[in-house]
Amino acid sequence: MSENTYFKFTNSVIIAPLLAVIAIWAVFWVELRFKINLNDYGIYPQRVSGLKGIIFSPFIHGSLEHLYNNTIPLAILTASLFYFYRSIALRVLLIGILISGLFTWAMGRPSYHIGASGVIYLLASFIFFKGIFTKHYRLVALSLIVVFIYGSMLWYIFPVEDGISWEGHLGGFLGGLLLAFTLKTEVPPVKKYDWEKEDYDEEADAFLRQFDENGNFIELPPKEVIPNEGIQITYHYKENKENDSLE
Repeated sequence: MSENTYFKFTNSVIIAPLLAVIAIWAVFWVELRFKINLNDYGIYPQRVSGLKGIIFSPFIHGSLEHLYNNTIPLAILTASLFYFYRSIALRVLLIGILISGLFTWAMGRPSYHIGASGVIYLLASFIFFKGIFTKHYRLVALSLIVVFIYGSMLWYIFPVEDGISWEGHLGGFLGGLLLAFTLKTEVPPVKKYDWEKEDYDEEADAFLRQFDENGNFIELPPKEVIPNEGIQITYHYKENKENDSLE
């Protein structure tokens, strides 16, 4: 089965990140338009009432800067997830949000934890580790791209800066690692060249016959062209029906 069957552009690659971005911006607009504060719907650790934040907190942001910083990574990583792992993309999002949210609720500081950054760490972690685990060259390349672009985010799973929910970041990171290890997904088989196959015969390879056992190039004599011994003429007889009709 070709790689195009596995890595295929579908409407979900556009719709999923678009819906995610519209959702977080719509919630922020509602807060500004009606002058309300939805931070109470965030995750508040060790409180039963704070459990509702597991679902609502990714949509709530404290400032325009906070919202903007989460928008682009959320869109890019969501699109990557639905393009390369579309068969399990929804499960990664839904289960990952629950895992990271529960971790934040269980281990977080007594404060409201809001923002989509936990989801971003979830996606970055899953895409990186899943690519490494599958060992498929395209998915490994995607993992390296994620590291190159978002590798600096790793520092923020530790308490290095006040006012940032490092617990949410760490929960998303661990959730992505766990799902990358447990969720199975099909990947296209790696194409094997003739010399990688078990029944490969080196002596029958026209290219290798141009080299000796030490790897030195050997110029093979040109193939002898046997000229045609003579010209063959073929006659085709065609009956003249016109003459028969005149008689």
